[in-house]
Amino acid sequence: MQTWADALAAFDDDLRRRVVAEKTHRAYAIDATQFAGWAAAHDKTPQSIDVKTLRRYAASLTERGHAPATVARKLAALRALFRVQVELGQRPENPADLLSAPKRTHHLPRVLTPTEIAALLDRIPATTALELRDRAMFELAYGSGLRAEELVSLDVHSIDFDAESVRVEGKGNKTRVVPVGEHARKALAQYLNPARRALMAAPNDAMFLSKSGRRLSTSDVRRRLRTWARQAAVRAPAVADAHPHALRHSFATHLLEGGADLRAIQEMLGHANISTTQVYTRVESRRLRSAYTRAHPRA
Repeated sequence: MQTWADALAAFDDDLRRRVVAEKTHRAYAIDATQFAGWAAAHDKTPQSIDVKTLRRYAASLTERGHAPATVARKLAALRALFRVQVELGQRPENPADLLSAPKRTHHLPRVLTPTEIAALLDRIPATTALELRDRAMFELAYGSGLRAEELVSLDVHSIDFDAESVRVEGKGNKTRVVPVGEHARKALAQYLNPARRALMAAPNDAMFLSKSGRRLSTSDVRRRLRTWARQAAVRAPAVADAHPHALRHSFATHLLEGGADLRAIQEMLGHANISTTQVYTRVESRRLRSAYTRAHPRA
């Protein structure tokens, strides 16, 4: 229906105006388009959608096997879609506001022990340019708790060796400054001169370069970590399935175990809400309960 085409175009314009992160923009656009197709197949216009229709759609998503987190994201996209419709005066209320999101199952993040982290990072040699790059990249990922997306977006001027910090562009284009530890600084210094120059095919500000001289992608980061993790698994089997976010989770958990303030961890991770950071208190609580069960005679 043309009405859905117009609604989707207005929604896309709104996302661009709000400078929504590219991944969120793409996901919301796909979610809204999928719903428009479902609604059109049921002879529904944007103006005829009510909360009962949205409940039917949510139920259909669950029946098709979508996880609660995925359903919640799709409903968030629809809430934004109909907010635009209300702002344009094309309907009086937002039907998605009356719809509660499905309860998400809380999976505690995979965390490596300090010994496992050492087994992984120390496994990476420091001889070739690519090895020096990988060592620097993963030392920084763990040492500063960076996401894979944040690692690949770093430029050479993002690192301030004098201030022992890195300037990070996080989700929602929010900038934060995070401390960089001694091991990461040493690895970065060894990589930047002369290893990075050896990889640079043309002038390029990107911090981490591929063997062809382009900026690395997040899939490159995951692939390289998987390679080193499999090698490290010979000494530390639990490392075999390590992924970039496990380094970030380990960073936060080890800080908490060391007595760091939860608010400080929130700031370093770039979490907008403290509730997101509080998942690490559950990780720590689980560790303490395990230690109690093993050690206490009346556990």
